[in-house]
Amino acid sequence: MHATQRERLILAALSPTGFVTYRDLESRLDASPATIRRDLARLESTGQLVRVHGGARLADGADEGARDGRGARLTGTPFDLAITRNITAKRAIGRAAAGLCQPGEAVMIDGGTTTFQMCPYLGGRDLAVLTNSLHIVDALLAQPGTRILVPSGTVFREQNIILAPAGEDSMPRFHAPRLFMGAAAVGPRGVMQQDVILVAAERRLLDRAEEVILLVDSSKFASSSGAIVCGLDEVDVLITDAAISDADAAMVRAAGVRLIIAP
Repeated sequence: MHATQRERLILAALSPTGFVTYRDLESRLDASPATIRRDLARLESTGQLVRVHGGARLADGADEGARDGRGARLTGTPFDLAITRNITAKRAIGRAAAGLCQPGEAVMIDGGTTTFQMCPYLGGRDLAVLTNSLHIVDALLAQPGTRILVPSGTVFREQNIILAPAGEDSMPRFHAPRLFMGAAAVGPRGVMQQDVILVAAERRLLDRAEEVILLVDSSKFASSSGAIVCGLDEVDVLITDAAISDADAAMVRAAGVRLIIAP
């Protein structure tokens, strides 16, 4: 893990409360205690945090940009980098997911590089789509029969996604038969994301859906770390690629989830 990525993870860990412990950082980062101390010293030298006993806190004024939307960032890989990973599998998954949409219905599509791959296959279905992804909005604008709704909130530039703080209801009055969502990781503990802001946003979408459809390529089963969005028992359908292991497929089916292998 590069220093810039570790710094991003450290600042994301600070965002919810303004404080993070050394122990929490050691569990989040693939780095030695000495490396973490150097990262904190570097961030302190640039005025982004202050080292204190047992951990670090945000420097005075360092979180003002996040409060008003300036400089807001999420943990994780930027969209433009993530979109190139496992692209063949993601396209197949997106095509299979789009095939589950019924003409004229309302659906929710959470932002992500795999859910984004649904867009080319949604034209002509006359859907109403609620999405928090500006990338998905841009892709759907060329489809005259697709109605697009977006929530209010802060635009996180690296992912081009609109999110509101936890506890703030930013969604329009919208209920959908299906929610299509991605994940940073999937494991026995459930569906996970790398950022607590994403978790809060996805929980609001989950509460509005009758059916939850998870789109993840098989590499997402290699890690089971992150903040838990929901248990596997809250997922109705999981779409992945043929490289999923027999053990992971058995885990998904044991949770009562319908497993679709995209061709």
